Amino acid sequence: MSVISSSRRTAAIAFILVTALLDVMSMGITIPVLPRLIETLSGSDAAAGMWNGLFVALWAGMQFLCSPVIGSLSDRFGRRPVILISVAGLALDYVLMALAPSLWWLALGRLLAGVTSSSFTSAFAYMADITPPEQRARGYGLIGAAFSAGFVAGPLIGGVLGEVSLRAPFWAAAALSALAFLYGLFVLPESLAADRRMAFGWRRANPFGALRLLRSHPELSSLAVVNFLLYFAHHLFSAVFVLYAGDRYGWGAWQVGSLLAMVGLLDMGVQGVLVGPVVRRLGDRATMVIGLAFGAVGVACMGLAPTGWLFVAAMFPNALWGLAMPTIQSLMTQRVSESEQGQLQGANNSVGSIAGIVSPLFFGAVYSLSVGPRPALPFIGTAFLIAAAVLAGAALLGHVAGRGRDAALDKGVADH
Repeated sequence: MSVISSSRRTAAIAFILVTALLDVMSMGITIPVLPRLIETLSGSDAAAGMWNGLFVALWAGMQFLCSPVIGSLSDRFGRRPVILISVAGLALDYVLMALAPSLWWLALGRLLAGVTSSSFTSAFAYMADITPPEQRARGYGLIGAAFSAGFVAGPLIGGVLGEVSLRAPFWAAAALSALAFLYGLFVLPESLAADRRMAFGWRRANPFGALRLLRSHPELSSLAVVNFLLYFAHHLFSAVFVLYAGDRYGWGAWQVGSLLAMVGLLDMGVQGVLVGPVVRRLGDRATMVIGLAFGAVGVACMGLAPTGWLFVAAMFPNALWGLAMPTIQSLMTQRVSESEQGQLQGANNSVGSIAGIVSPLFFGAVYSLSVGPRPALPFIGTAFLIAAAVLAGAALLGHVAGRGRDAALDKGVADH
């Protein structure tokens, strides 16, 4: 762990949380208007759908390719310069998209956004640098809460600004990212000492090389699979939630937007408040398994809920799913050396990117087979039940993977 002073560590944690909040807000601000801007530039609904899908794939693809590179660069040059350059690049990218005269310029902006937003790998590595192992789950929970707050506030701000102009949210996103850069420039200390850095090499920085790190220890590879399954199940909501809510419960944009804001608020409470006390009482492994189990129960209840009110009620046990993400991260960081934290976070982000590409395609196909006049799958909630089964499998694997935790920490980390 870094030896920066307590006061500087507090300032550093505050910066990471504020930056995470501002970065996610800046991304969320563009959500309500980007499809409309694409439609304006493309000239048709059909073309807009094609381009929007392409932009999602471009962003996820760049995350997959660049997250390990950025993580490894932070292992070599330190977290501070990588984070600051990435945040500044994100600000410039939003300016580019605000001025984009054509779809090709907008596509370039999405490519750059995928690269610069990969700085989250360095932010997670920074948190691992400055917090002891027993406090990492709480630290990652706070980051998760900041993400949730950004996803609540961002789309709301973007929706308001989008009524003024389709370009206004991009200017606001650029301003927020620039503010995060200036804040970090004056506040953020370096967390990784020079004698703990690792030489940069493309063999470990490319996504496939970074994924080899996840196979370096049996328990680490098992936790990586758990992480993938969590991401895979989570993308159910981005793939089919809006369609499902409209088809089954007749909800429109207002109801869906309100529900998403409620989800964000619940997630803030779980990750920002509950994670620390629960981990202190039960430990990382048990907290992770409980979070995954509640997620499985909540998602299954959502798929089975015959009314909208019962769907809303299922959101409350499902919110405890938020216990899983920070504890998985904490368990994984405890199984690699300090000089490999950036590479680990890059590999984790690549795993999430793979899930982000595969999962929406899978759940979208499942949902398309479960609706219509003669559906191949007779139940409209089939996608939710599959996601629940995935989370239940993740909980079981997480229980098995974590059973040797104490022995692994005593011996495995040192050996690695």
